[in-house]
Amino acid sequence: MKIVGTNETLCTLCGACETTCSTFYFKEDNRLKSAIQVEEMSTDPGVAIHVCNQCGKCIEVCPVLAISRTKKGIVIINKKTCIGCFNCVGVCPTSTMFWHEELVEPFKCISCARCTKECPTEAIFMEEVE
Repeated sequence: MKIVGTNETLCTLCGACETTCSTFYFKEDNRLKSAIQVEEMSTDPGVAIHVCNQCGKCIEVCPVLAISRTKKGIVIINKKTCIGCFNCVGVCPTSTMFWHEELVEPFKCISCARCTKECPTEAIFMEEVE
């Protein structure tokens, strides 16, 4: 399957990925409503790029089966079914199942590739994984 990959050594913290994601999905430039989040770190390489690796651990804890995997292997949330219990947020091993106080349900990266097209340094890209 193809997912968003990262090379944190190339990231300049420009925020283009966060802007692209939040603007497309939530119609506002708000990094806290982005399914990819970039953070400055005090350790080398100085940047952490948080994006879902599509592991599927969240699927196992959803009490209403609102989270599933597409035929292409991408983990998605059915917002009509989701009850906002946030079990998925708590179990996420990469802390990439996000939530925002203005939203009823959590959100995550679905590897749509929009952010990869806007990254000026190719710090994020699409990669094939098993």
